[in-house]
Amino acid sequence: MSPRGPDPDASGREAAGGGEPPRDEDGWIGAIARRFPPGPRVRVGLGHDAAVVAFDGRDVVLKTDTVIDGVDFRLAACGARAAARKALAVTVSDLAAMAALPRACVVSAVLPRGIDFATFDALAAGFEDGARETDCEVVGGDTSVADAPLVLTVAAIGEPGPHGVVTRAGARPGMDLSVTGPLGGSILGRHLTFAPRVREAQVLAALGVPAAMMDLSDGLSTDLPRLAARSGVGAEVDAEALPVHPDVARLADGVAPWRHALDDGEDFELLLAHAPLSAATRAALAAADVTLHRVGRVTAAAGGVTLREGGRTVPLRRGGFDHLRSHPAGPTGG
Repeated sequence: MSPRGPDPDASGREAAGGGEPPRDEDGWIGAIARRFPPGPRVRVGLGHDAAVVAFDGRDVVLKTDTVIDGVDFRLAACGARAAARKALAVTVSDLAAMAALPRACVVSAVLPRGIDFATFDALAAGFEDGARETDCEVVGGDTSVADAPLVLTVAAIGEPGPHGVVTRAGARPGMDLSVTGPLGGSILGRHLTFAPRVREAQVLAALGVPAAMMDLSDGLSTDLPRLAARSGVGAEVDAEALPVHPDVARLADGVAPWRHALDDGEDFELLLAHAPLSAATRAALAAADVTLHRVGRVTAAAGGVTLREGGRTVPLRRGGFDHLRSHPAGPTGG
């Protein structure tokens, strides 16, 4: 199990000390987390992909997520069905990141005023698609109407897989860092059609591979520092080792492909820290059709999070998506 309770980040400590307020999403969350110390039922609290809470001696996994027209999808381009499927899939992806099994969810929608029934019915069809694909049954929800863009929220409940949950807190110096698939270019459509890595997480957990794990929603350059901070370690990424998705070539924007793999976000692959793989484990992963791409290594915390590129080691610049700071990369396509 991970440490119980939130780890304050530098921005949170800054705010607590009366200095400047935090400047990004992680800082805001770190500053607010002090208000919510974990109670006796909390097994895993703030700062991980999902929460684990004990009810009558049985652990359940809880997660909620929200997607918004104009931020996470463009309704006019992708349609309501794809938007709703994505809303459910992004929530289940966080359960997969904990090696948890999705069981049920409730969904809610803030509908734009004047929406027609055909669009509303398409939303239901999209939730149905996502539920069927992920084995996460829709059991209720809520609707509201406002002079606002479409907003979809999914709250899911899961249970630990047979080999327990995996958090962000177990990485140790000397471990490898790997991802389950190629990265970058999701803006061209994969951010709507991806499959949460529930099966892959279960295979990895059954083999005892991940010491720490999370899903890649905001981009490797933003998400890796979160895993490192939660584990109290540093990390080094090898730019030449990054698996670049073929979609990146279609962007043709002059940005280095490895930079897209670091920054684009919404890949929803798993990032994990693990001991070097034995030949037997590699063979078992291959037999289960699970691929790991080694992208770097875990280092001592004093080293921070760095990037190895062109023979140089430099601090890793966070370039992924953050709701509270502007950046050209991010999930704004349709």
